[in-house]
Amino acid sequence: RMNVGQVLETHLGVAAKALGFTVATPIFDGIKEERIWEFMSEAKRVDGVEYIAEKGKVRKRLPHEPESRGFTWIGDGKDGTMGGKSTLYDGRTGEAFHNPVVVGYIYMLKLGHLVADKIHARAVGPYSLVTQQPLGGKAQYGGQRFGEMEVWALEAYGAAYTLQELLTVKSDDVMGRTRIYEAIVKGDNNLEAGTPESFNVLIKEMQSLGLDVRPGKRGSNQGSGVTGGVDDFSLDDLTL
Repeated sequence: RMNVGQVLETHLGVAAKALGFTVATPIFDGIKEERIWEFMSEAKRVDGVEYIAEKGKVRKRLPHEPESRGFTWIGDGKDGTMGGKSTLYDGRTGEAFHNPVVVGYIYMLKLGHLVADKIHARAVGPYSLVTQQPLGGKAQYGGQRFGEMEVWALEAYGAAYTLQELLTVKSDDVMGRTRIYEAIVKGDNNLEAGTPESFNVLIKEMQSLGLDVRPGKRGSNQGSGVTGGVDDFSLDDLTL
């Protein structure tokens, strides 16, 4: 989630700290762009004379002060400098990490995300009228979304039975989820999955395009017609 603006803000925060530079600007009545560019031209300067003088370390202007008014410029890393980065050390071993790391100051806001507001569980609850899948969100007493990437993960592990119940009786297999609920009440843990309602939605979508789609059981002979309808159809009848 890091972006370029955050990196720049971190570097500028270091420079502002070293220069003793602070600013408070309202949101809708803020600083003008021209003034920002003036400050930006000072951003690489560290150990400013005025800042050091405020700390009582310099009492007067030094005669041998260079044209940069006593500022030390941060290198870009190409001349052997750290390039605005710092050397960090392993807290357990005391050894320095191999590469320098950007460390600085950024503006932080506390996020009000609390576990107490997020914790949620559901057994049986409301379903969508169209897809017959559980609603989403704690406010709707919804279920947990199992997205396509999660499906890929279970496919990669070969967890076929877990995947089957997630995509059928725990979701939009209307008859199957009723049967399995009754079975659990009776102490029977056997799963009897049927056709997900999302398959029927797909069929209706195709029929709305003018396609004559009628799922059913194909006869045993090659080229024989399809009999039955959606109610007689099971995904087990499909041959891929």
